[in-house]
Amino acid sequence: MEDFAQNTGGGGYRPRTMEISMSQSAILLLAHGTPNRLSEMSDYLQHVTGGRPMPAHVIAELQHRYAEIGLKHELLPNGPPLTRWTLRQAELLEDEVCTTVYVGMRNWHPFIADTVAQMKADGVTHARVLCLAPQNSRTSTGLYKRALDAALGNAFSYDFIAGWSDEPLLAQAFAERLQPVLTAHPNTPILFTAHSVPCRTIRATTAGESAQSGPPPAEGIQNYGPATDGDPYPVECKQTAQAVAELLALKDRDWYFAFQSQGVAGAPWIGPTVEDTLRSLAEEGHKAIVIQPIGFLCDHVEVLYDIDINFRDVANSLGMELYRAESLNDSPTLIRALDHVIYGDLALSAEPK
Repeated sequence: MEDFAQNTGGGGYRPRTMEISMSQSAILLLAHGTPNRLSEMSDYLQHVTGGRPMPAHVIAELQHRYAEIGLKHELLPNGPPLTRWTLRQAELLEDEVCTTVYVGMRNWHPFIADTVAQMKADGVTHARVLCLAPQNSRTSTGLYKRALDAALGNAFSYDFIAGWSDEPLLAQAFAERLQPVLTAHPNTPILFTAHSVPCRTIRATTAGESAQSGPPPAEGIQNYGPATDGDPYPVECKQTAQAVAELLALKDRDWYFAFQSQGVAGAPWIGPTVEDTLRSLAEEGHKAIVIQPIGFLCDHVEVLYDIDINFRDVANSLGMELYRAESLNDSPTLIRALDHVIYGDLALSAEPK
């Protein structure tokens, strides 16, 4: 991988393959983004919350969590885990499909706008765009698309693939990571997890009603916009978990599902929480649990801190051991899944623009 600072500068992420034809069709991967230094936390969170400042105690708590997973005040040579693994996935996909792959982040460098500008400068005329959040939601996929549209102008046309939670190779990639843990710890219940979202963002609204009705919550969640249909996110998360369970021939009593990483302030977030689920399992007499986050494609703070540190502490306090399946990260099957989603059957239903 090229030097992290070079790849994430103000000009946007430049792929390794720079021999671009004048009528270039490219791939653009969109992701959440994460701060590169502890001192950037406040600015980073304002991007997450749509410009609303976060309370000082929330900033301090998040700085603590990121410090626990290795973020420092100086720039890490290879960047924080989320950025490092996302850029690596782009490299592997580029090798797989022999097409230039760009990366744009919504909340931090390389910003989507900077990457779009780079693509335009490189002569890209059309892109296939995929959000690296498999389960479709207004809180992730929807916001990334809005950021892309705001940055795009008439730079190039694109096909946007909104959700790919039902991609068979995605379930296979998760199953491959989970199988070794199940072999090492047989007869241990499995808890699949995905990131929680505010309750208000998944409910359907009537015509003219905003999902942001009423005062904003304390943490400043931005307006996700009106929707006449409920958000598909919770259903798609559980469907991904179900697909992994079926591949591993798990019985219904063998696995559970919970939403993790609820917001630290403000309005309610969807559950059940991991903490409540762990308590229930402990009360049933379980002495161990295997967790697999199926809403994340790589290591980052919600995996390395929330699961590996916080949930492990909760489990230990309940007399339970906690084991986690390795994140997908550079999984060859994940890269094949991305290829199939972008160029296979699911890509036929992509939204053109």
